[in-house]
Amino acid sequence: MLTIGDVFPKFQLKGVVSTNIENAFVEFNQESHPGQWKVFFFWPKDFTFVCPTEISEFGRLHSEFLERETQVFGVSTDSEFVHLAWKQHKEELKDLPFPMLSDLKRELSQSLGILDKNEGVAQRATFIVDPDNVIRFLMVTDLNVGRNPKEVLRVLDALQTGELCPCNWQKGEKTIEVE
Repeated sequence: MLTIGDVFPKFQLKGVVSTNIENAFVEFNQESHPGQWKVFFFWPKDFTFVCPTEISEFGRLHSEFLERETQVFGVSTDSEFVHLAWKQHKEELKDLPFPMLSDLKRELSQSLGILDKNEGVAQRATFIVDPDNVIRFLMVTDLNVGRNPKEVLRVLDALQTGELCPCNWQKGEKTIEVE
């Protein structure tokens, strides 16, 4: 598995950005959104039960990520057509403000080292990537356990300070000063 300090892999993936098939699909790659932080969060399968709770929470927090000049990308190994169908039929996903990327060939998931050995799908992984495409945070949970998008936002805030941040640090609190 790639880790902190590694460069996020090159990729070229189709993303679903709307529910209208005429303009739903857009290509994205590692050069999309230059100069911005990026959050990539992977889920195992569309049309499941834990995944939409996480995806919709990232959607609710989207404006907070934008305030931090951070682009969010949701990714799974399902096709862009499955993403579109799920987005069209699941109320909390219809107005998602970030792309749902299709890693159908599993190239990105494999490059990152997050393909589940038993299921052959992406693990429930989250990566924060800095503007130089360097991985600064990663977290992987069991396929059955949802993550906390607010914690991802908290870690992003801490990373963006460039300072030492204590346990449970929150944006606006003092950082650690080394004398």
